[in-house]
Order: sequence, then C-alpha cells, then structure tokens
Amino acid sequence: MRETEDVIDSLVRDLKPVPRHALERRFALAILPALAISLLLMLVVVGLRTDMAQALMLPVFWIKSAYNALLAIAAFAAVYRLYRPDGSEGRFFGVAAAIVLALAVMAVIQLALSPAASYPVLVLGSSALHCPLLIFAFAMPILIANTWVLRGGAPSNLGVTGFIAGIAAGASGAWVYSWFCTENGLPFVTLWYSLGILLTGAIGALLGPRLLRW
Repeated sequence: MRETEDVIDSLVRDLKPVPRHALERRFALAILPALAISLLLMLVVVGLRTDMAQALMLPVFWIKSAYNALLAIAAFAAVYRLYRPDGSEGRFFGVAAAIVLALAVMAVIQLALSPAASYPVLVLGSSALHCPLLIFAFAMPILIANTWVLRGGAPSNLGVTGFIAGIAAGASGAWVYSWFCTENGLPFVTLWYSLGILLTGAIGALLGPRLLRW
C-alpha cells in the first residue's frame, strides 16, 4: 500500500495548477494571428473590392458578412467545448443549420423578387468556379491554428472535432474573402460560400483523427 502511495506522490509532486484563462489565451494567441495572416493573404493575392465605399451601403454585403461571422462564432464556440475529453459540440449543428436556412430563405426571396433573366448572375455570378477554392485557401492559416490549439487539449471525438474546426476555419476564410468578393446574389453565397466552408470542414474531418490523436 505504501508503495502505491509513493508512486502517486512521485507523479503529482511536480504538478502545477493551470493558469487561469490559459485556454482562452491559447485560442487568442493562435486564432487572432492566423486571422491576420488570412487577411494579409487576401490583400496580397486579390485585394479589397474596388467599390468598397458603395458596397458598405448594400444590405447584401452585410448579410454575406454576417452569415460567415455567425457560422464562425458558432463553430469556434463548439471547438472551445470540444477541447476537453468530456466536451461535446452542444447545439452547434442545429445552430449552423438555422443560420444556413435563414440565408437560404433570403436567397429564395431575392430570386422571387428578381426577373428570371438575372437568375444566372444571382446563382453563378462570375466567380462560382474559384470562389470555394479561394475560401479554402484563406481558411488554411486558421485551420492550422485550430489544429495547434486542439493538439494541446484532449478532444475525444476526433472526426467531429476536426470537422467543426474546419467549419470554423472555412467560415473565417469566407468572411475574409467577402471583403474582396463583388457578388451580390444571396443564392450565390448560399451555394458557393457554403461549398467552400464545407470543403474546409471535410479536410478538418479527414485530418482530425490523424493530427488530434493523444
């Protein structure tokens, strides 16, 4: 019995309490610089949209920005919970579905109020082919940061954790991309932005079991 107690004492002798708000600092030290890198990458590769002053007056611009920001916030909140082995995604999937559904409803309303001749522009725009890929590219610094943060924790459901970390990165990358994108069709945003975000989520789900193992 004494030997067991000695072993326990030797294991805990040098343990120190975790500093208060250590997890919050770890997130901030990783995610904020990664977001700054993503913004810088956007400015260098494509630049801000040339009609930014006019764009800021358009409701569609702010709807597009809010869609990505809300998805990112919901996903980051879930990643924060999943950092611990007893953590869960909570209501993330329900909240994310509600955000996407709200945008889809607004997209249908925009189509209903627009002439049929404008449908190709509203749905495909001029950048449907490269929009998801640019979102994915701008999301990469944030996905790397998310992975670094989670490797310091002990998530238990690695596939789901990786997927949601990818969604957080993808939505952040989409928010960054929205400052360049000149598309004003909500159907376009619903389809092609969401595709870029899901693509990043899929990569996160594939990498999660490999990179987050502990």
